[in-house]
Amino acid sequence: MNETPETLALIAGRADYPLLLARAARAHGVKRIFAVAFKGETRREIAQVADEVVWLHVGSLGALLNTLKKNGAKHAVMAGQINPKNLFCVRMDKVLLDLLKSLPVKNAHTIFGGITAEIEKTGVKLLPASSFMQDYMPAAGLLTARAPDARELNDIAIGRRVIKETSHLDIGQTVVVKEGMILAVEAFEGTDKAIRRGGKLGGRGAVVVKVPKHGHDMRFDIPVIGKWTLRSLKKSKASCLAIEAGGAILLHKEELVAQADAMGLAVTVLEAQN
Repeated sequence: MNETPETLALIAGRADYPLLLARAARAHGVKRIFAVAFKGETRREIAQVADEVVWLHVGSLGALLNTLKKNGAKHAVMAGQINPKNLFCVRMDKVLLDLLKSLPVKNAHTIFGGITAEIEKTGVKLLPASSFMQDYMPAAGLLTARAPDARELNDIAIGRRVIKETSHLDIGQTVVVKEGMILAVEAFEGTDKAIRRGGKLGGRGAVVVKVPKHGHDMRFDIPVIGKWTLRSLKKSKASCLAIEAGGAILLHKEELVAQADAMGLAVTVLEAQN
């Protein structure tokens, strides 16, 4: 990113990503971090990396917007997912309900795109979710000791093509392929469940491709590979993972690569493709 704000509003979702991004932002010169956290989602450790934390309920869009207005930060970043099922089982405030009613098509892109637009109406610029995280974005090349074999390379090409060619349908950025057959395409359930669903169907040896879609909005979503992803790959008995340079965050890289090598998993980073 070209600008380093003095104050950053961190809209923090679940898992490790918000914590790592906060530390990376500090290293890049951000002096004050104001975190908006969500009960039942954000890790309590967020209080250790932020100067101030406001806890909200998922579904409280009005409270989120008011909090950002009062905080005075001119830049914000969304880091970490919110469990997709929460869009169906939590109480939503009137602001979020009105937003959802205004959307003719409801999917991750339109919903979070709408939320992004509401945030920016408050005068806050939403930075890409990858901001400050350049050190966590691997360059193209092989990360593991084992390289994909010919069958896996073919499956990678198929999976990537499916993701890019179905971008307009917004059905996910993860595809599971085995021997040319599409086993799973990520829907609203998220990456981990898609991987496990594909593995359950195809058994040992599936290839997982996780790359950004065409027109992917990096402000509210970027592919993230973490410990939980590796657990899903192991459980599904996948043999290969392919991500894209500049289009994925790899958390705990050294640990993940060591575990992947122990599993015999091939992990490769593809050249960026528009």
